[in-house]
Amino acid sequence: QLVESGGGLVQAGGSLRLSCVASGGTFRSYSVGWFRQCPGRERESVAAITRRDVKYYADSVKGRFTISRDNAKNTAYLEMISLSPGDTAVYYCAAADWSSELLLSDTYHTWGRGTQVTVSS
Repeated sequence: QLVESGGGLVQAGGSLRLSCVASGGTFRSYSVGWFRQCPGRERESVAAITRRDVKYYADSVKGRFTISRDNAKNTAYLEMISLSPGDTAVYYCAAADWSSELLLSDTYHTWGRGTQVTVSS
């Protein structure tokens, strides 16, 4: 099970840190991805991190978002800075057994319920 938190309302240019807490599995063995979805649009990949801490980012967030993990806390994070209204979405974390194709949603077997991020202009 994955549970996201840390979403909220922030002004453009602001920052947020999302957390994804895992339970019921071996967190350190999973790759973790963050995705987001806006109403009427498909879910898109944001970032991913392998169990060996290799990181991947969508071009739209490179230099602004940072993914990390703390295996001792069974938690993954998404640090977001310089937020813009275009970042408004529900953000989901997901877990995968593999370390490849991590920007594809089909790679993941477990998903959280999401946390809303709203960026006002």
